[in-house]
Amino acid sequence: MKFIDEYRNEEHAQKLVNKIARRVTRPWVVMEVCGGQTHSIVRNGIDRLLPREVELVHGPGCPVCVTSLETMDKAHAIARKPGVIFCSFGDMLRVPGSDSDLLMIKSRGGDVRVVYSPIDCLKLARANPHRKVVFFAIGFETTAPANAMAVWQARRQGLKNFSILASHVLVPPAMEAILQAPDNRVQGFLGPGHVCTVMGYREYEPLALRYQVPIVVTGFEPLDILEGILMAVRQLEENRAEVENQYGRVVERDGNQVARDLVNQVFEVCDRKWRGVGSIPASGYRLRREFGDHDAERLFEVEEIATQEPEVCISGLVLRGVRKPHHCPAFGKECTPQHPLGATMVSAEGACAAYYTYGRHLEGHKLATEQKEEMLTMRS
Repeated sequence: MKFIDEYRNEEHAQKLVNKIARRVTRPWVVMEVCGGQTHSIVRNGIDRLLPREVELVHGPGCPVCVTSLETMDKAHAIARKPGVIFCSFGDMLRVPGSDSDLLMIKSRGGDVRVVYSPIDCLKLARANPHRKVVFFAIGFETTAPANAMAVWQARRQGLKNFSILASHVLVPPAMEAILQAPDNRVQGFLGPGHVCTVMGYREYEPLALRYQVPIVVTGFEPLDILEGILMAVRQLEENRAEVENQYGRVVERDGNQVARDLVNQVFEVCDRKWRGVGSIPASGYRLRREFGDHDAERLFEVEEIATQEPEVCISGLVLRGVRKPHHCPAFGKECTPQHPLGATMVSAEGACAAYYTYGRHLEGHKLATEQKEEMLTMRS
């Protein structure tokens, strides 16, 4: 643990906070793209250590959160079909669709199984040749290589009873959609370190240039994030807009070329709907036609499904950095991890889940109670 502890050193963290405070001269809004970064920020109280001029807002970097409601409903429709073994990572089981979730479908007799790798599904397909094994392939570019490998292996092994329901999303188009939005507040980004481990950061350079916005590829430990914020603030204060790499111990400019080549062999870019955001052009991956025998959406001919998000849920605004979880009237009340209205509450990396897990849903109640007690004291 010594290596990790070096990135959680309180004394070094305070030095970085002091450097940020000395450098900042005006208000700036910086978005951390990744949900893992959001949880680290809230868990360690990083946003509350910063000078008030620096505001952190939370981005769409949680693949569970942004998987569209239509895709969730398609997954549920496939999982209900007889003869199907529907496999998923555990964090998708409680994500609400229009009227159900995978855990509820399992309780009603659907064969829904948690796996830890898409390769596990190949073993299931071989062991159950008379059943159809479907893997729910969600994620950013980070998980695309493993899912591509599973499909490539299935084709090579002739496993016709294995398919994936692909719902991959890509980060750069989402960042561009945020920057183009009329209500955008974001002036700088902390880029997703895990995505860039695979893809590199060359593709972010045109974004920084076109929109004159600094992008700092950042890790996930407290010192990573504080250093990333410092680098972003320096650029903003100096009127620079470049891509910088804070996460140099892991990320290279061109990423992992072997993984990228495999992804490009199996997948092609497509338009994709993002939950709470809408359709973003060229923001997803789908299987290439030559791998159509493993495309669950084609095999099961799942029709387009009309969907309706709860009106009270503001997860779309949270994902775009326009609002924060505590601005939602349902946060911590009608919407909790036990009874989520939106995916940002149920996901392990969702901003709403982070605020709830680390007690920020209690602060409004605590403040209201203190104010009420003060009023009663004054009256007496």
